[in-house]
Amino acid sequence: MTGTSNEVGPGPFLAEGEGAMLALGAQLSGELAGGQLWALSGDLGAGKTTLVRGMLRGLGFNGRVKSPSYGLVESYDLGRFTVHHLDLYRLSDPGELDFIGLEDLFGDNSVLLVEWPERAGGRLPPVSTRLRIAIEGEARRIERV
Repeated sequence: MTGTSNEVGPGPFLAEGEGAMLALGAQLSGELAGGQLWALSGDLGAGKTTLVRGMLRGLGFNGRVKSPSYGLVESYDLGRFTVHHLDLYRLSDPGELDFIGLEDLFGDNSVLLVEWPERAGGRLPPVSTRLRIAIEGEARRIERV
């Protein structure tokens, strides 16, 4: 947790449906600041990309937000900082992060939102916030870990 006045409570959170996940993402967007890396873990279909979409909506981005599964990264320039959304599910080797220029993505004017961070093999910068999303029937349980 960041300790800022924009911080959402410690959770855990229960999101029942896509709209609730989007709303939680919008709330969490108030905690985002340049120089952060958020690690988002959870099974396929848990809602990681939906949460990211909510975060981007909360920051005022109204364009299309897609999962970067095939290209590994989608970037969104929001003025005060750039959000880089990485989905490492299809990463076959952590060394592939060199080819996307990971070191160039991270800085004081950027935020990294990383799905499947465990596939990076320890090659990510220090994590600012780690969220785990679990499927509980039709709902999703989101915890800071």
